[in-house]
Amino acid sequence: MWEDLLKWDRDTFVYLNSLGIERYDGFWSTVTNITTWIPLFLLFLYLLFQKFDRKEALYKFFTIMGLVVFITLITHWTKISVARLRPNNTEEINTIIRILKSPTDYSFFSGHASSSFSITTLVFLFLRRKIKWASLFFLWPLLFCMSRIYVGVHFPIDIIVGSLVGVFSGILFHGLYNRFIAPGLTSAHP
Repeated sequence: MWEDLLKWDRDTFVYLNSLGIERYDGFWSTVTNITTWIPLFLLFLYLLFQKFDRKEALYKFFTIMGLVVFITLITHWTKISVARLRPNNTEEINTIIRILKSPTDYSFFSGHASSSFSITTLVFLFLRRKIKWASLFFLWPLLFCMSRIYVGVHFPIDIIVGSLVGVFSGILFHGLYNRFIAPGLTSAHP
């Protein structure tokens, strides 16, 4: 069964990666770059401080920063523990796929998927009652994750697991915020 899953993962990656069209390479190379998304991070920060009082917004921001540290560490630890080669470094397929980026670290699970889905989930949970269109935030991690297959650096399972870890981490940190931080903010108000 494990071999069947890995075969599906490899075959699905090769198929999806091969759908790439050269004239869109610049777009996907830009989408996959974390610095492209800095304006979105600034929007998240602006919305937090616009929709909540300063103290509450700061605590929410620090919760997001704690999540970033957590997801970075757990992703790094998993990558070095599992030590799965990226598609661009896998000899059996790297000559038949489109490779636009060539990182040399490990693949499982996707840090782009885990970080983008964790941040988006937490920001969404903080803002969903304040902004009707907050669900549109999820366009970012979806595009971000798709770009990783397009540029040749992640298998679908890397993306799926990274996304799930991200969503669950965002939910976990929202729960921790509500359990340990929010009650202190509420009791401080007269």
